[in-house]
Amino acid sequence: MTYKDYYKTLGVGETATQGEIKKAYRNLALKYHPDKAKGDKAAEDRFKGINEANEVLSDPEKRKKYDQFGADWKVYEKAGAQPGGFDWSKYASDHGGQTNRKSGEESNTTYSEEDAGDLFEMLFGQIGGRRRGRRSAAIKGEDLEAETVFTMEEAYHGATRLVYLHGQTIKVTVKPGVADMQVLRVAGKGGAGSHGGADGDLFLTIKIAPHPEFRRKGNDLYCDFPVGLYTAILGGKAQVRSLKGLVNVDIPKETANGKELRLLGLGMPVYGDKTAFGNLFLKLDVRMPEHLNEQEIALFAKLASLRK
Repeated sequence: MTYKDYYKTLGVGETATQGEIKKAYRNLALKYHPDKAKGDKAAEDRFKGINEANEVLSDPEKRKKYDQFGADWKVYEKAGAQPGGFDWSKYASDHGGQTNRKSGEESNTTYSEEDAGDLFEMLFGQIGGRRRGRRSAAIKGEDLEAETVFTMEEAYHGATRLVYLHGQTIKVTVKPGVADMQVLRVAGKGGAGSHGGADGDLFLTIKIAPHPEFRRKGNDLYCDFPVGLYTAILGGKAQVRSLKGLVNVDIPKETANGKELRLLGLGMPVYGDKTAFGNLFLKLDVRMPEHLNEQEIALFAKLASLRK
């Protein structure tokens, strides 16, 4: 078969975009249209060649086959998808013959029926609802994505969640310290594989619900902690609720409003490390006493005079 260089016919390069091919075809079609070249046999033949080139290069699938098989790209389609109706030996790359799309030169090396079957499967896949010849390569199933929400307490201690996806129930266990928007891979819980291929994976995005008391930054926790005026002035002990449980905290005397106290190891667990924890930071919110009686007012007045 004589090789037809469709790119040369349209006057474009092999890397031309679909837009460039479309533009070149329009210009040439107008120039060589039979209405403009009546009786000019050469122009009519040129017009037919332009249409043929455009039909192939404007179709991504046909263009792909043309780039791979050259002038023979259409032969294997006409062969009725039968390996025996097409000379597959010309398309072996390493252990068979080779065809140069530019020159059309061929080697004389024989391509085996077994290898032809492999190439046939690669090109045609499934025909008529059943497989021809050798089995197809295994194809891994599709990866799926989903989201689920955990409370901060669950993220602190670790928890299990049942995820319902595409008719299946998937049990997911997260380790302590899981972060907001962290993505976990659950192997084999995606779409089903085909032809013996492995099932896909599930990629689960973990969202941590906002907590009414604690704010999280990395593995550290922050919260506002109310303390009475007298405790802030005189010092004393206060009981603080952490995700680990209740803890006693020493409040230094003369503590200013807004002072931050750091409680070591009372933050979030470090994900994947059972022995490491972040810290809990308390921002003290000194509360003024309300509804003072006369005696209290008198005492504050006395204190005020002493400060003068």
